[in-house]
Amino acid sequence: MSANAANNNGGEILLDVSNLHAHYGKVEALHGARLQVRAGQIVTVIGPNGAGKSTLLNAIMGALPTSGTASGKVNYLGQELASMEVEDRVARGLCLVPEKRELFATMSVEDNLQLGAYKRKKNGEANYMDQLESVYDLFPRLLERRRQAAGTLSGGERQMLAVGRALMSKPRVLMLDEPSLGLAPLITKEIFHIISDLRKTGVATLLIEQNARAALQVADYAYVLEMGESVMEGPAAELATNKQIVESYLGFSKH
Repeated sequence: MSANAANNNGGEILLDVSNLHAHYGKVEALHGARLQVRAGQIVTVIGPNGAGKSTLLNAIMGALPTSGTASGKVNYLGQELASMEVEDRVARGLCLVPEKRELFATMSVEDNLQLGAYKRKKNGEANYMDQLESVYDLFPRLLERRRQAAGTLSGGERQMLAVGRALMSKPRVLMLDEPSLGLAPLITKEIFHIISDLRKTGVATLLIEQNARAALQVADYAYVLEMGESVMEGPAAELATNKQIVESYLGFSKH
């Protein structure tokens, strides 16, 4: 698939990133990266370790470390985000679940979820907890463990809680950074099934994932990032059978 292939499934473009550069000091981690996320889509970015995938999400979120700078265009819901603070991006419905999940270990599951709705409460929304039931529907185990301290959950349950907490903010675009990291294969399969189910909530998902096979199976559209550059893109099902992608990221086995 050409690197200039159009991401045109017909849905509204929610997130449009073009010519994105990111630096850590004098080191450039992204070199003109680009992507689009449309309404109702799951979009994935795959690539080797060190390709700049997590940097891409943090640059979109405006959350690079203090040594980092970003330039280029990040357009969300028709608005350029360059001067917008992280919390304002969250308030507008752009949300990131980081690789480290960053839960409050001593707080209960439900208290962690409530914190996900904090910005909505602060903004005076009377129904700021209205997503709780749908989160529990999506993650029945969180309902079972709602009084349990987050730090006592299994790795898979902690990932569920991190995603559930993000959904409490009622995002339009949910960005997931390596959701399968450190999880056993069976739990990974469950997490990806849940990611697929996110389509039912109406949330568009941008997925960064080292497990390229699983990511391409669940996604609608995919980008390949290598050494900070967007080198290939196309429908995920097409990239999953692309010889170059198969040899580089998927191995030769179909199982």
